[in-house]
Amino acid sequence: MRTTAKADYAVRAAVELAASHDGPVSAERIAEAQSIPVNFLENILLDLRRAGIVESRRGAAGGYLLAKPADEIVVADVVRAVEGPLASVRGLSPDALDYEGSATQLRDVWVALRSAVRSVLEHVTLADVANGTLPPFVSELTREPDAWARRPR
Repeated sequence: MRTTAKADYAVRAAVELAASHDGPVSAERIAEAQSIPVNFLENILLDLRRAGIVESRRGAAGGYLLAKPADEIVVADVVRAVEGPLASVRGLSPDALDYEGSATQLRDVWVALRSAVRSVLEHVTLADVANGTLPPFVSELTREPDAWARRPR
């Protein structure tokens, strides 16, 4: 499972907006606070605006702000806005796959992976991340003995 820079930057930008309570935040300020290239960030913010996650305001006091309260936006919403489905195989939804022979059960593996990803990303809000109050089940997952262990390639 690989998280792209675009998805990572999008979530970080959205969390930065969730943490800001001073009105609209400029792309430059978000980029600086999160060490994100501003040109890349502007494209990400456009995707987030199209998805209804952020709003933009023009003018000297303009910038970006969340379109809804941070506790109503889950991380999955942000990832989907910039990347599409949370889990796909060759661009297809896992449930749309059809394998034959010894690989017949592989579709179920991909569906289970999608379910596992959803179980975390659809239950963690931007407010949770910004406030440092992750749901208990997510914190528990990070405390599993091999959660932080790297596997050989």
